[in-house]
Amino acid sequence: MHPPPPRLWDISPPVQAGSPVFPGDAEFQMAWPARIGPGCPVNVSTLTFSPHTGAHADAPLHYDPQGQPVGALDLAPYLGRCRVIHAIDCGPLVQPGHIEHALPGLPPRVLVRTYRSAPVDRWDPDLPAYAPATVLRLADLGVQLIGIDSASIDPASSKTLDSHQIIRQRGLRVLENLVLDDVPEGDYELIALPLKLMTADASPVRAVLRELRAGGTS
Repeated sequence: MHPPPPRLWDISPPVQAGSPVFPGDAEFQMAWPARIGPGCPVNVSTLTFSPHTGAHADAPLHYDPQGQPVGALDLAPYLGRCRVIHAIDCGPLVQPGHIEHALPGLPPRVLVRTYRSAPVDRWDPDLPAYAPATVLRLADLGVQLIGIDSASIDPASSKTLDSHQIIRQRGLRVLENLVLDDVPEGDYELIALPLKLMTADASPVRAVLRELRAGGTS
């Protein structure tokens, strides 16, 4: 008997008309320049949307005018062992104390769940974010990538983007707009590769967690 395949958790929200976006960002739209019919053998769609729609990876170019675009980034941080940590109902900021219980033996990637149910169909102006001290704590522990189930690692009203500036200074990567509603705390393999968009400040990802088996991944 072969063992069952590792379990997968799809941690990406649906991307469709009505998907919430940061105020001012382009809303999702889809058109059909070609439809199957007489003289046309295929359907062809055209998409217009912000690269920050749904689960996405911010590139340094998003918060640094001299930063790399997303297509130039090393893929290694987006693939490998990660830890999901619960900080549900933490308030406006994930403070170091909210995650301290899960820090021993930390892998290089950390995803924090803050919502009981992620707002996949509405914009949350009071979205929970990372406290800058929490980002520094994780960076000091060798974390290469942080993620969150809200639309930003900084408060929606922030004009200084303190947590984004810390990941710029420390060379961390970030995933936002994840859906961690059904994911228990623990370690997984993260697979969340950005597209090779050579001039963009972000990229959608299809973020997936895979059950770890004996031996795991790094």
